[in-house]
Amino acid sequence: MTELPPQQPSGTPPQWTPPAPPAGSTQHPAGPFAAPPAQTSVMPAAPAAPAKKRTGRTGLVAAVLAGALVAGGTAGVGGAAIYDALAGDGTGGGAHTPATSQVVDAKAPEGSIEKVSAKVLPSVVKIEVGSQQGSGSGSGVVISSDGTILTNNHVVELAANGGSVTVDFNDGTSASAEVLGTDPLTDTAVIKAQGVSGLTPITFGKSSNLTVGQSVVAIGSPFGLDSTVTTGIVSALDRPVNVGVDQNGAATVYPAVQTDAAINPGNSGGALVDLNGNLVGINASIRSGGGATSEDAGSIGIGFAIPIDEIRPIVEQLEKGEQATHAQFGISVSDAPAAQNGQNSVTGAQVQEVSSGSTAEKAGLQKGDIITKVDDHVITGSDSLVATVRSYRPNDEVEVTWTRNGEEHTEKVTLDSDAS
Repeated sequence: MTELPPQQPSGTPPQWTPPAPPAGSTQHPAGPFAAPPAQTSVMPAAPAAPAKKRTGRTGLVAAVLAGALVAGGTAGVGGAAIYDALAGDGTGGGAHTPATSQVVDAKAPEGSIEKVSAKVLPSVVKIEVGSQQGSGSGSGVVISSDGTILTNNHVVELAANGGSVTVDFNDGTSASAEVLGTDPLTDTAVIKAQGVSGLTPITFGKSSNLTVGQSVVAIGSPFGLDSTVTTGIVSALDRPVNVGVDQNGAATVYPAVQTDAAINPGNSGGALVDLNGNLVGINASIRSGGGATSEDAGSIGIGFAIPIDEIRPIVEQLEKGEQATHAQFGISVSDAPAAQNGQNSVTGAQVQEVSSGSTAEKAGLQKGDIITKVDDHVITGSDSLVATVRSYRPNDEVEVTWTRNGEEHTEKVTLDSDAS
C-alpha cells in the first residue's frame, strides 16, 4: 500500500517490500557510475568511476507525507523503475578523455543525427563527484552560458556534505562546481561551474509534443565515456517510474519518457533531445537484464527520462536558491485491490486516508474510493496517480474521476501545494 498520511504523521512509517522483477531482469538508475548497494533492484544512470560501495535506499516507505500525494506503490512488472538513487551505476571510469577524435559534420542535413550531435554535444558535460563515502560520475546539461548546469539529484547527492563536484566540458576543459539546489522528489539538481563563460546552453523543447515512435537522441557519459551519442525512438509516454523514497519518506515518482536509445550507467543527468536538438528529457534510469549491481547493469533498450516540462519550473526555483514546490492532493492511497491481485480488469488508486482541509476532502473523496482518471490520464495504480499529479503545478485545476460502490463521480479540483 502506498500512503500519503496527514502532513505531520506520527511514528515510524511501515516499510513496503517491492515485488521481485521478472526473471532475468533488473532495474537500475542510469545515473552515477559507481558501485551500488547489493539489494537494489533498479539503478540510476549516473556517475561513472571507481567507488566504494555505499548504503542507500533499500526499501520503499508505505506512509509518506500528504504533500507528496502518493508514494511507493507497486513497481517492477508494472513498468515502474525502482532504484537506489544514492548508488552509482558502474565501476569503470578513468581520466577525462573527451571524444575529440570524433568528426561531427556541422553541415549535415537538418534533422539528421549528425546535425543533432553537432548542435547538442557542446551543451552536455560529464560530472565527477567525490566524498569520503566514495566517488562517481554522471552527466549534465548546460543551461546558461556562465555555467549553470542541470542534472539528476542522484548524480550529485554523494557530494552533498562537503564533497567535491567537477565538470568536464566537451572541449576538454574542466572546472569545479557548487550545488545550487536539489529536489529529490523529481530527482533534479542544479549546479554552477565556477569561473567559466561563453558556454553553449542547450535549447529547451517541449516534452508534451513528443509522440510514441518519434526519433530521439541520448547524449551523456555512459561508463565515463564522454560525449557519447545514441539514438532510438520514444517507446512510451507517461510511464510511472518509482525510484525510491527520500529521507522524509516521500517517493521519487515521475511520468517518464521511455526510450530504446541506449542509456547506461553514467548517462544520468544527460540529455534526451528531439531531431531539432531540443531538450525533451533528462535521462535518469534504466531497466536492465544484468545482475543486481550497477557493475552488471547495461542497456536492454528500456530507458527512462524525466520529461522536461515537468521539471522546468523546479529548475527555475533551484536556480534562484528557492525550495522546490510540488502539486499535492492530500490523500493516502494504495493500488486498487484488483491490481494488487495481479488482475487487469480493474485499475486505479484506492483512497486509504483523506487529509483534513485538503483538496481531496473538498472534492468529497472518501476512504475506499478508487481514483481512475485525472483529466485524460488513466490511473492504473498508486504510482500512476503520483506521477500524474507530479506532472502538474500547485493551483492547477484538474478533473478527477473516481468510483464509489460501482458509481462514477467526477469533480474539478484545484491542486494544493507542498510549500511550507
